[in-house]
Amino acid sequence: MTSSRWTAIQTGALALILVCGAALAGCGADGSAGDAQKTDEPRTETSSSGQTQADSTQSDANPADGETRAIQGEFGEVTIPAHPKRPAGIYLEDYMVALGVTPVVQWYHPSWGIQDYLDLDAPKFDISGSPEALLAEQPDLIMLDGGMDKAAYETYEKIAPTYRLPEDVLQDSKKVLLAVADALGIPDKGQEVLDQYEQTVADDKAKLQETVGGETVAVLRLNGGDKTMALFGVKNRYTGSIYSELGLTPHPLAGEMTEYQEIISEEGLADLDADHIFIFPANGDWDSEENKEAEKLLERPVWQSLKAVKNDHVYVVERSYWQSGGIRANLMKFEDVMKHLAP
Repeated sequence: MTSSRWTAIQTGALALILVCGAALAGCGADGSAGDAQKTDEPRTETSSSGQTQADSTQSDANPADGETRAIQGEFGEVTIPAHPKRPAGIYLEDYMVALGVTPVVQWYHPSWGIQDYLDLDAPKFDISGSPEALLAEQPDLIMLDGGMDKAAYETYEKIAPTYRLPEDVLQDSKKVLLAVADALGIPDKGQEVLDQYEQTVADDKAKLQETVGGETVAVLRLNGGDKTMALFGVKNRYTGSIYSELGLTPHPLAGEMTEYQEIISEEGLADLDADHIFIFPANGDWDSEENKEAEKLLERPVWQSLKAVKNDHVYVVERSYWQSGGIRANLMKFEDVMKHLAP
């Protein structure tokens, strides 16, 4: 398809896209990225200016501009640029940044915010509203993860070729990394980043076996809105990696959970005799009025009686990457773990 024809299609579709924008409102990653207190799935980041390219990992032997290829997504086969120049990755920016690729927009949700940990300076795209801001950046490829259903997918594909990652890939961040790298036309870079990641995991795991061994660990989120605490289980797609990859021993309350996370009652909290606890707020900074009020939970006798509290083994961490499951987010979580458990 020629550039001029594609531009004409984009322009002609704008009115329809704006009407369809409502289809995106409320769409969240596995339940709504905008509801960080109720779901286990918001995801990822973005980058600086609109001058977005898949970086220098591409060689001079690349196919000529305009060449395309077919790729199988969750909703069928899609034809995408062989080497996209202006890619967008809704909920997938973490992986793009890990690969050295700058997305054309940074997604955010008004009630959840953005992935602050990526420290990117890209045009913001409100996923709860109209896709006009994304259209304005003229992406040549849009990648989506499981937070987008078929209706949202059909809206995005009116803007540019859209690849929704297959569902069986999304449960494993390493598979996601390789799938994103493949879609960007840089599979070798994907394998290189994965090899480095796995080496870090192996080194950290060995060190942790020496320093904490079988001491138990729990991860808690303070929910400022309803002044509750949520315990994250071993199956949580954000924090489960500290158990499955680093080999940390979950406290039995977390290890036996079948849900991603559960609100923990005061009675349940009394049984949380973990050796180490990591804690972060659901939204915003600790010094927000909402979180200050919720923090009063940490003044209660039941909290003060916990073993980890008494031994000064409670570690306050930053929420944005502890509530993301990408490669960059995992590595930053691992850095926190090593800082506190294997200094």
